[in-house]
Amino acid sequence: MEQAGNTLIQVGLGTHVEVELLDESSGSERMAFDVVPDNQADFAHGFLGVGTPLAQAILGQVTGNTVPYRVGDMVEARILNVTPSVRTPSTDMEAKRQAVIQQAVAQSEQISDMAFALAVGSKWGDYDPGGTKE
Repeated sequence: MEQAGNTLIQVGLGTHVEVELLDESSGSERMAFDVVPDNQADFAHGFLGVGTPLAQAILGQVTGNTVPYRVGDMVEARILNVTPSVRTPSTDMEAKRQAVIQQAVAQSEQISDMAFALAVGSKWGDYDPGGTKE
């Protein structure tokens, strides 16, 4: 167990946590991540946002504790180890997230335009929203 002085380290921002998620059929899944502010979250690279259900379930807990965690077929989360984080997330995660959102919105608008063009074209003849016809 990791201790800071004589006190166990609690799960919180800036901690590296190893957990074991236990499911209804007594199966388990181990994972490790650093708890970070939500705008720096990047779970694919091991950074869990503090506002996520898992982080909320384990905040303030220490190594050895087991807490209820009911998501999907999971029923409990067991804290295996808590240490101070030594890694830092990418500082441009928020910008990357906004770029992905903007791309998705643009694609959605394009699909809406195409659906409108198909509906109008079937009722009143050809309509080309993108001006692709010559």
